Amino acid sequence: MIVESSPSTQSTSNAPDRAVEEIYKKKSQLEHILLRPDTYIGTVEPEEQEMWIFGAEDKIEKKKIKYVPGLYKIVDEILVNAADNKIRDPTMNTIKVVIDRAQNFISIQNNGKGIPILIHKDEQVYVPELIFGHLLTSSNYDDTEKKVTGGRNGYGAKLCNIFSTEFTVETADKEQKKKYFQVFKNNMSVKSEPKITANTRGEEYTRISFKPDLSKFGMTEMDEDFTALIKKRVYDMAGTVDGINVYYNGTKIPVKGFKQYVELYTDSMEIRNAEGKKPIIHDIPSERWQVSFAVSDGQFNQVSFVNSISTPKGGTHVNHVADQLVKGLMADVQKKTGNKNIKPFQIKNHMCIFVNCLIENPTFDSQTKENMTLKTSAFGSTYQASEKFISAVSKSGIIDNIVKWVKYKEDTQMIKADSGKMTKRLNIPKLEDANWAGVKPKNKRCTLILTEGDSAKALVMSGLSVVGRDEYGVFPLRGKLLNVRDASATAIMSNAEITNVKSILGLKHGQKYTSSDELRYGKLMIMTDQDHDGSHIKGLLINFIDQMFPSLLDIPGFLLEFITPIIRCTHKRTKARKTFFTIPEYENWALENNVNKEWIPKYFKGLGTSDRNDAREYFGDLPTHVKEFQTADEDDRKLIEMAFAKKKVTDRKEWLSTYEPGIFIDHNVQKIKISDFVNRELMLFSMADNIRSIPSLVDGFKPGQRKAFFGTSKRPNNAEVKVAQLANHIAGKTHYHHGETSMASTVIGMAQDFTGTNNVNLFFPAGQFGTRIDGGKSAASPRYLNTRLEKIARYVFHPDDDPILDYLTEENNSIEPRWYIPILPMVLVNGADGIGTGWSTSIPNYNPIDIVNNLHRLMDGEDLVVMRPWFRGFQGEIFPGADGRFTVNGIAEIQADGNIKVSELPVRFWTDSFKEHLESLRDPKEKKFDIAIMDYNNNSTDCTVDFTIMLDGPNLEKAHTIDLLKVLKMTTSISTSNIVCFDRNEKIKKYASPEEVIREFYDLRLEYYQKRKDNLISILEDNYVRADNKARFIQLVIDKKLVYIDRKEEDVIADMEKNGLEKIYAKKKNVLVVNEEEDTPTPDASKENNTGYEYLFDINVRGFTVKKVQELLKYRQARLEEVEATKATSLHEFWKRDLKEFTKQWEELLEKDKEMLSKNKPKAPSSNTKRKRIVKPKPKKIESDSE
Repeated sequence: MIVESSPSTQSTSNAPDRAVEEIYKKKSQLEHILLRPDTYIGTVEPEEQEMWIFGAEDKIEKKKIKYVPGLYKIVDEILVNAADNKIRDPTMNTIKVVIDRAQNFISIQNNGKGIPILIHKDEQVYVPELIFGHLLTSSNYDDTEKKVTGGRNGYGAKLCNIFSTEFTVETADKEQKKKYFQVFKNNMSVKSEPKITANTRGEEYTRISFKPDLSKFGMTEMDEDFTALIKKRVYDMAGTVDGINVYYNGTKIPVKGFKQYVELYTDSMEIRNAEGKKPIIHDIPSERWQVSFAVSDGQFNQVSFVNSISTPKGGTHVNHVADQLVKGLMADVQKKTGNKNIKPFQIKNHMCIFVNCLIENPTFDSQTKENMTLKTSAFGSTYQASEKFISAVSKSGIIDNIVKWVKYKEDTQMIKADSGKMTKRLNIPKLEDANWAGVKPKNKRCTLILTEGDSAKALVMSGLSVVGRDEYGVFPLRGKLLNVRDASATAIMSNAEITNVKSILGLKHGQKYTSSDELRYGKLMIMTDQDHDGSHIKGLLINFIDQMFPSLLDIPGFLLEFITPIIRCTHKRTKARKTFFTIPEYENWALENNVNKEWIPKYFKGLGTSDRNDAREYFGDLPTHVKEFQTADEDDRKLIEMAFAKKKVTDRKEWLSTYEPGIFIDHNVQKIKISDFVNRELMLFSMADNIRSIPSLVDGFKPGQRKAFFGTSKRPNNAEVKVAQLANHIAGKTHYHHGETSMASTVIGMAQDFTGTNNVNLFFPAGQFGTRIDGGKSAASPRYLNTRLEKIARYVFHPDDDPILDYLTEENNSIEPRWYIPILPMVLVNGADGIGTGWSTSIPNYNPIDIVNNLHRLMDGEDLVVMRPWFRGFQGEIFPGADGRFTVNGIAEIQADGNIKVSELPVRFWTDSFKEHLESLRDPKEKKFDIAIMDYNNNSTDCTVDFTIMLDGPNLEKAHTIDLLKVLKMTTSISTSNIVCFDRNEKIKKYASPEEVIREFYDLRLEYYQKRKDNLISILEDNYVRADNKARFIQLVIDKKLVYIDRKEEDVIADMEKNGLEKIYAKKKNVLVVNEEEDTPTPDASKENNTGYEYLFDINVRGFTVKKVQELLKYRQARLEEVEATKATSLHEFWKRDLKEFTKQWEELLEKDKEMLSKNKPKAPSSNTKRKRIVKPKPKKIESDSE
């Protein structure tokens, strides 16, 4: 029974004479459906809507049609019923649909198991009549039964009956050997008696024929739009129901399966896939899910089916698929667009998704079933997009489309943001505008000078006193300009420097300029320091113009640079001056001239070094200092893109491989090609960036570390010193350009010895240098820390190698060597990480003993043993995986009481970070983890890990079934596939394995043992000669055969020569001179001399004794024996002796570690505690010496 109020245009309060009986009336279910059809079948009024139909050209197309949703729905219910029978009876293989517009007749028939022709015991009617002629009857009312059919609420086909003038049911029941025929008329109000006949041929089918009551839909006939819509639904059946033949008006539909079906949309959709790509990509992972993908035209499209029901509005099943694809594409889209703020819907808008799925007991937001609302968790199955499918989707052209769309949106935003006005006055802080800027036609004569910082601006302001303010404006840049090549529009528009430069010049985004007439300034001049960073700033500005306003580089004379000296040499006598604008240019000139004796060089560290007088001199000679960039050709633009585009990493690597030390740009020309700037100036910055970031294979140092070691090793007595003072000392000693703070940080890093840092720390950490609690972040201030060289350092970098190194020179001062030559490859001992230009490196630490043993193997002609990464103090496990990766596991044990004991974490997973992760596992709001913990205790120290994790019953059971190490983040991996170093020739090289590093190091080190040996022999022979000549000289004086008191020097020298005493001039470079008695350095040969006999004249008076002669002869004999012994020692013997001494020092270091750990070791569990170690399986084992 349904009770409702009858409609009225007036409220009941305004109709007091109306009886209650008139207001509230009882309607039967059938009457209510006919009175309120919207509730059951949707609107019965015609609607205009874009729908997929089967058009006149026999293809699926999207077209705006006029149709009645209610009529469409009743026909669809019968179609879905026919498809549902395939689920009930898999042998079904045919659906036949007939539509006769002239007769207003529709028939839908399916074979397969028919409806049971039986009397229903409860209702006492035949089952077919109960199904089609009685409301609220269904086979789907048992919600505990999981079904993947379309019907659910008991209305379905009965609605078609109700809205038809005639409705005929025919079915054949093979089991009962009967056929059933019954006709309903006048909206199901009249029914005939069922006609039961014999089914002698054993047929099985169900056929529903009906004549829609068009008057209920405001129609007089079924029009073309309607039949085209139904024909498309018939095609849907052919595509969504597997294993059936579908006929439409007697013609078999040429579609088999979902793949073939979705291809029908290819011609109709504006699919914008990349050229040569498949228009539609398919994924059919299971019987219940079929998914296809195509690139849309910028608006999300979907064609979807749930249990053969068409869902034009989509629903949770479509979102389930689309969300996975969006997530799979997001990282690539963000990378390609350079925009981290891309929203999921912006990716989704470029998708067209086809979904055909079987869902258990689906729910919809209305009886029209256009939008599925069932939660994903209740689907009964889920779709999992495979990596292969997502990869295929990403290559379909969708990302390129999104990139173009993002660029279009960004361009639109930036055009709106740019004024591009010819304004005379601008209120921009620190801008000193030219008087004629923005004033036509004088604006063309104006030059905007962009400077590197405020001090450079001050220099320009001094220079403008020479050329005036009418034609010159100046604006200081704060640091480096944004690389706009891959930046998002948001990043560009929010960048103050970019915005200011555009405003000052009067630029309008998207504008193509053929001249500078419409700009506030006719020329743009770059003025930076003449160092590598200054070159980078120039490059970034050129990149900005080429990317955002490329036409400006086509205007002759628009882009200029102002160059200043980096070195100025003044002749000592004539005061003549020689100016150099690049270091290589100066070095080449210095080699050909006696710089030290005749010229005094002055180094200009930056524009701030030049004073007011220099500025006036520069601006008084503009032809020398102003250089014009030539207009850009296609090759120039390709080079700019190569230098700054993220996607050109490989090209940058190839470009940098062509680097030759000593290149520089010739500033003697007036016009500079952009290609020359990139290849001969910007390349120097890129190489400097790599040199700062990537270590040398030879000594394992980056330049800052090498300077730190050099400066510290030169301090007398290796006494402890505050890090802050040491950093200042190193910076001065080595001409370090990056400040004491940066050097102090380098020293601290070289002194750290906690697990995950250095295997061999070269500096001694006296103070709080950081711990594994937070990865060293808590290190004390450099002014509180003391350090010195660690004892083992000079066993790694042997002092005997110092004289044979190639020392660099800066500002005429000798500084650190090009590289040190340790006795083992330290780049493997301590590892390295760094990101440069075009190159990066990631080298794990290795066990020094493994390396020592492999060096011995090479010396003994044996094969190398493959090494695995190793970290001092790490107690966990490291074992090999695939593709050069190693798995690193911490240590966790499930104890008898159910608690988890954690005693080690993966390398560089710091204690504080692990504690934060445990907090997230303890948070009940976090749902992304497979387990939740009750609580934990943290007994860790600065050098040990000790956590106890408590679980409740259910989570304890889970702990035995899940990958607990993964959940606890106690497993990670280390890659050995990016071992990149500078080789001995300062060329960047990638090494396939640590063993390859050892082999290359071995050859070089052996070569330098020969140099060390030769140098030692030279020193010993030199000392032998000195001792021999001194002994003979003293003996000649004692015997009065040579008198030198009260005589002219030239006469004494003549007698010395006559007696065969050898002249020894000033000590050769890097040759150690030792005192004959004490074998300690002596200064006697460190000064210039012309006679060659200073070493004899400087003998103390007390040395003229017989005893001294005997001592010298004894010393001479010892040196002779040493020479012979050294000559007899092989290179391998030298090396093995060094390695033995190093190994002894290393073992002492490990003993100290053990002592320290024993003091910090947590209390051991009682002996009766049972524990189960949590481990991950090891794919294979690599034996190494550290096992």
